[in-house]
Order: sequence, then structure tokens, then C-alpha cells
Amino acid sequence: MKIDFEKHLMLSKHFRNTWARKWDWGVPELRAALKESYKIEKVGKTKYEAYVKHKKKSRKIIFVNYNGDIFVITGAEGK
Repeated sequence: MKIDFEKHLMLSKHFRNTWARKWDWGVPELRAALKESYKIEKVGKTKYEAYVKHKKKSRKIIFVNYNGDIFVITGAEGK
């Protein structure tokens, strides 16, 4: 599956205020992380989960391919 992460990237208020702030990520860092993700799974009609390694931690980013744009819903963090 090929997703174009150069599209317009929108962040939910929840993701922006919690995960993006905690990880100190802006839109450019998020775009780079999505491009470098080691696994992307389709979990719904338009919903995806991207798994990213960053600073020896695993991070999951949940996003939707929404009207030709990428809408990031939330994130999660692991070891």
C-alpha cells in the first residue's frame, strides 16, 4: 500500500495537545516519521496505523486518509 505523505497533513486537537507536544514534534517531524515508518496497517475503510521507531522507542500514529488529505487522530507510545 502506498500512501502519499506529501499531501496536506491535519492534526486533531487531541494529537496536537498531547502526543505532538510530548514528543516535541511539529508537522515536518511528523511527516518525516510517517515516511520512515517501518509498518503501516490498514485497520478500517480509510483508517491506518503507522508504527515508527524514534529514540529507541516505538510509537504508533493513527490516521485517516480523508478526502485526499491525511488527518492524524491520535498516537501511542511503547518501549
